[in-house]
Amino acid sequence: MADSKLTTRYEQALAWLDHYLIRPLYTARVRRLILQSFPFWIASLLTGLMAVGYERVFVWAEQVSFTWLGKVPLMAFGLTPVAFLSSWALVYYLAPAARGSGIPQVMAGIDLSNPSQYRHTEYLLSLRVAAVKILSSVVLLLGGGIIGREGPTIQVSAAIFRAINRLQPKGWPQLSRQIALVTGGAAGLAAAFNTPLGGIVFVVEELTQIHLSRFRMAVFAAVIIAGLTAQQFLGPYLYLGYPKVTSPGGWYQVLAMGCAMACGLAGAFFAKALLAIGQYRKRFTTLRAQVGWVMGCGLVLAVLAYFVGIDGVGTGKPIINRLLFQNSGTTPFYLFPVRFLGMVLSYSGGGAGGVFATSLSAGALLGDGLARLAGVPVMDRNLLILVSMVGFLTGVVRSPFTAAILVLEMTDRHSAIFQLLLGALLAQGIAALVDPHSLYEHLKHGFIRESLAQELSPHAAALPPEDDDERDHEQENVKPMKPQPAD
Repeated sequence: MADSKLTTRYEQALAWLDHYLIRPLYTARVRRLILQSFPFWIASLLTGLMAVGYERVFVWAEQVSFTWLGKVPLMAFGLTPVAFLSSWALVYYLAPAARGSGIPQVMAGIDLSNPSQYRHTEYLLSLRVAAVKILSSVVLLLGGGIIGREGPTIQVSAAIFRAINRLQPKGWPQLSRQIALVTGGAAGLAAAFNTPLGGIVFVVEELTQIHLSRFRMAVFAAVIIAGLTAQQFLGPYLYLGYPKVTSPGGWYQVLAMGCAMACGLAGAFFAKALLAIGQYRKRFTTLRAQVGWVMGCGLVLAVLAYFVGIDGVGTGKPIINRLLFQNSGTTPFYLFPVRFLGMVLSYSGGGAGGVFATSLSAGALLGDGLARLAGVPVMDRNLLILVSMVGFLTGVVRSPFTAAILVLEMTDRHSAIFQLLLGALLAQGIAALVDPHSLYEHLKHGFIRESLAQELSPHAAALPPEDDDERDHEQENVKPMKPQPAD
């Protein structure tokens, strides 16, 4: 009943805007475009606000984990397994589709956005899933989980766009449900990293194979609005600041490409490890066995955290900043394998959490280690580190241009654009030798099967079916909605 009342008031507000502001001022064609886009502008604004709040809560949770681990390392043996179990339980009992990164769920939702299957996207991208996603990931980070918020932000953003699109009043021209999810994904990534171009490239390269002309204005507007909203609170920040980049010629360029390929290979093996462990975990069918698995993952990470300290937990962003801006040249070699294993454990525990930021930190560590082995001076390592970040992320997600543009926008180092792009392509090529498909592509098919197997919730079943074709090809003449009296 509450939802119905909220929907009615939302329709009343849109009807008032149309009747008194839009219709008197614009031609029928322009008015149609505004009516079609206005709800997406609202969703983009909400996405920006969500991304800001999520980022601040995530920073707080990471600092809390650093504090308790720094003061009483023994607490890891209690808090970390409990956090793993709590994060998993939230997902298991409240929203199974909230587990993991969130990007495969968005990809699956896009594939299911057709008239005959759209109802199944409720399982993947409801607001309930979004709320559980945020809560589960924060709980896991509080306990020392090695996760990021960027993938979850994309899923939550897509859920917001889906909800707003469903509230679109009848009689208004609407973008298709598929475009709503695509646009939500772009807005989420742009707001999470403050990388508008990265959001656009990510949509084209990863989320959809639809021709860009079908949704370019929606994507561009959503990225701009969500990004500007986030900047109003966080400022026009760079995710990683302005690292100094030197680019000696000759052998150094060859070394940079070698680092990209090595990191691409490592990223591909990381993805294979996640998939293999996911398959192995299916053997644990009873609740007791699953609880044991989750607690076991948390306990192993607790051991790593106890011996390594705060560098062995969290998103890894502080590690990247230290390597780029305060590199002492003494980062221990064991930190990369520790965080590699910790990333696998955190993801395989079954809670919510992404791999974007953690993959970047793993690539930075591996690149710095390779530079040390090659005898590269500290002052010349930043380009190798940036290229390695691109390489590892490409090996995991198989979106080379997205990875290169993200790192470029995070650091504003346009002088390195050719090395970043070339490194991404080389990493993509060598990662394809390990597996021709990305981690997200593999997981997407699993979520599609899982969604189709679910029964509809009573709320979803009660909603009238809609036709995507009608959404995409409505007539230019749109009858104005009459403002309704308040309840």
